[in-house]
Amino acid sequence: MAEAVLLALGKIGNVLANEAAKALVAKLSKKVSNLIDLDDKIEQIKKQLNTMNNVIRQIGTTYLTDEVVKGWIGDVRKLAYHVEDVMDKYSYHSLQMLEEKFLKKCLRGSHYVLVFSQIADEVVKIEKEIKQVIELKEKWLQPSQLAHDPLIEMGKQDRFPELVKDEDLIGIEDNRRMLTEWLYSDEMDSTVITVSGMGGLGKTTLVTNVYERENENFQARAWIAVSQNYTMAGLLRKLLRKLLGKAGYTEPASSNIDRMDVYDLKEEIRRTLENRKCLIILDDVWNQDVYIQMRDALHNSCASRIIITTRKNHVAALALSTRRIDLKPLGDTNAFELFCRRVFYIKRDHECPDYLMKTATSIVDRCRGLPLAILTIGGFLSSRPQTRYVWEQIYNQLSTELSNNDHVRAILNLSYHDLSGDLRNCLLYCSLFPEDYPMPRESLVRLWVAEGFVLSKGNSTPEEVAEGNLMELIYRNMLEVKETDELGRVSTCTMHDIVRDLALCVAREEQFVSANDYVTVIQMDRDVRRLSSCGWKDNTALKIKLPRLRTLVSVGAISSTPGMPFSVLSESSYLTVLELQDSEITEVPSWIGTLFNLRYIGLRRTKVRSLPDSVEKLSNLQTLDIKQTNIETLPRGIVKIRKLRHLLADRYADEKQTEFRYFIGIQAPKGLPNIEGLQTLETIESSKDLAEQLKRMMQLRSLWIDNISAAECANIFATLSNMPLLSSLLLSARDENEALCFEALKPRSTHLHKLIVRGQWAKGTLECPIFCNYGENLEYLALSWCDVVEDPLGMLAPHLPNLTYLRLNNMRSANSLVLSADSFPLLKTLVLKDMPHVNELKIMDGALPCIDGLYVVSLSKLGKVPQGIESLGSLKKLWLLRLHRDFKTQWDMNGMHQKMRRVPEVRV
Repeated sequence: MAEAVLLALGKIGNVLANEAAKALVAKLSKKVSNLIDLDDKIEQIKKQLNTMNNVIRQIGTTYLTDEVVKGWIGDVRKLAYHVEDVMDKYSYHSLQMLEEKFLKKCLRGSHYVLVFSQIADEVVKIEKEIKQVIELKEKWLQPSQLAHDPLIEMGKQDRFPELVKDEDLIGIEDNRRMLTEWLYSDEMDSTVITVSGMGGLGKTTLVTNVYERENENFQARAWIAVSQNYTMAGLLRKLLRKLLGKAGYTEPASSNIDRMDVYDLKEEIRRTLENRKCLIILDDVWNQDVYIQMRDALHNSCASRIIITTRKNHVAALALSTRRIDLKPLGDTNAFELFCRRVFYIKRDHECPDYLMKTATSIVDRCRGLPLAILTIGGFLSSRPQTRYVWEQIYNQLSTELSNNDHVRAILNLSYHDLSGDLRNCLLYCSLFPEDYPMPRESLVRLWVAEGFVLSKGNSTPEEVAEGNLMELIYRNMLEVKETDELGRVSTCTMHDIVRDLALCVAREEQFVSANDYVTVIQMDRDVRRLSSCGWKDNTALKIKLPRLRTLVSVGAISSTPGMPFSVLSESSYLTVLELQDSEITEVPSWIGTLFNLRYIGLRRTKVRSLPDSVEKLSNLQTLDIKQTNIETLPRGIVKIRKLRHLLADRYADEKQTEFRYFIGIQAPKGLPNIEGLQTLETIESSKDLAEQLKRMMQLRSLWIDNISAAECANIFATLSNMPLLSSLLLSARDENEALCFEALKPRSTHLHKLIVRGQWAKGTLECPIFCNYGENLEYLALSWCDVVEDPLGMLAPHLPNLTYLRLNNMRSANSLVLSADSFPLLKTLVLKDMPHVNELKIMDGALPCIDGLYVVSLSKLGKVPQGIESLGSLKKLWLLRLHRDFKTQWDMNGMHQKMRRVPEVRV
């Protein structure tokens, strides 16, 4: 549909809300007549676009194949983009006028008369276009084609149930049993196993299920998503990092691995796998060369297994015919059972009512046994009224959608068009990222806000609304959760290949996105509005000019050709988003300050050393992400950017993270309090006047402070205590010997759930209000480099009943740590690392009832098996690494391997 209309309406709203600019235009209108009623005409355009948007919303999915309707919607889309361009021009030049007046410069009346006369002429053209669009509708569209479709509104606010759980997996039992048997076969020539079939059949689901069940039986294991586009060096680096992590080794410095060539990477992988039983998954392989080029590094004298999933038959041929699984669509019985479990998930028996049986059978037949299609339409139906009329209407729509032969896309189309306009924009935006790319939740939310896809609702910020959109797309199975964080929130998400294909197709049709994954850019449509180009490799890209470009997303290494990618942006006056993380760029041109519309700059992990002073002109900038760059100081003028909401800036001083100050924040520029709306500030260096600066920054949600001295504690912590919205806080001392006093930290905010403290403590810290009085609000606590005389677990447990994550690192404490009965009832993760005095750990009955992961690492004096460890019934991961040299002997003597067999992952 015409999601572009929503963006155009947003731009009109910004123009009409700027009273100061309208007043200046009114003054210009005294010199030229066509400006007199300019604002009135823009208001009328807004009303007409609103009406068109309402008409489009009424068009049901039944008519998605109606070429006349689609053509008319295309005309509305072109009109909306024209409106957006003109409103951007209005905003830009009105801002220029305001700045010149503010600076008390001579108002260049004749220049702005000409500029706004041209804008007025464009508005007249838009009025004619609107008239033509209305005439086309009245002439060619019948009332029946614009009929309201009640099914679109039904259940719009409903949440879909979560994707089918492990115990509900249907039709994979035989393949799972066979795959498991092959893992333990004695045949030496059966190293490679392949699982093949078309997209959506459940190849990854099957292999994931087996991997999760069996991986603890392999000393080395790794899962690598390959996809169509890859570099061998990149794959090998990813594999090496995963193997080192799973094997419990300390990973070499990131920069060392990054500097290795293919030969060195293979040698390191070979050494890591030497004499180790290994299991490696290569998921979604499109080319035989992937395995052929890697195999000399993967084979060893022990029994190794490499499982490859693929959609290509020639890739499946890498395995012996006796070690191949070619997945087929589900049979009728399994398909219907999967459908019923998805739709009737609330009912214990998952049975379909008799009155819906005929329609349900017809719907499942249309899915042709494809699990993805079944789950998608099942989720769609699960939130609809279970009446024969509604289901028959949906089936009729499905029949029209399936008139082409791309059945899965047809079903996904139905789900896509059930989304609201803002959700569609958010989904289409995700197609900018490469295939299988893990999209970070926080970055995605900030990007959507910068694009204007979401606005604040009630007391909710735009970021909170955007996060709700993300969860809605996940509930609807349009996005998949890749990773969750320590608090159980979504950390990264991905798009299923089929969903991404659909999104890209729609995005191109809507002229919303042009995505170029790892290809040479030779020719580019000058009208492209959002561009994804990951890995530009051709200098011809330097010749491209994109005057209508709003967004450039290029995650990964951009060509190091001088001038890239900024040469492409030289005419992109209205650029809104510039995301270049992990690219090879070394500097930012000074003319970036002319991009008045820029709202998001992402330079994370680039080689940029400084920002030009001209960034102070970016009055609309909302997010500046320069984490892990080489930037040491910010331009003084950064404080002029009043709309800045997220400032993320620090650099690594020690990539191995062995030093106390392995990361260093930035110095707070004078005037920082001018940015009163700042929500995220990571990381800022402490200073004598920081407390005073922070007093005016009461919108902060996440704040990281580095280099705190003992003398500054009282003032800074008192200021932090008054921040009403603070939810995440990191406090790091000047060095490992600086003792911080927390007496003044008495948070007013009940939102503060995450606390990270690095450095020594003043005496009596565990009795301070932050732990004793406020402790029940904390869910995440990480303490490091501090010394306590007593048992920190015993001291903390009574005051922190709601912790789900606890990490104690580099801490000197009592010799014996005791987790008493009922300690930490909600804790899921406990990390004890580098505690040199600890020689005993006791876990009493009833302690840690919800624990998922227990990581005990580098406790050099711990020689005895933790008492009561076998009582942790919910444990899924147990690491006992780099302990006293006698520990492994004690573990074996006590028969602990047998006692802990129920724990899926045990590393000793």
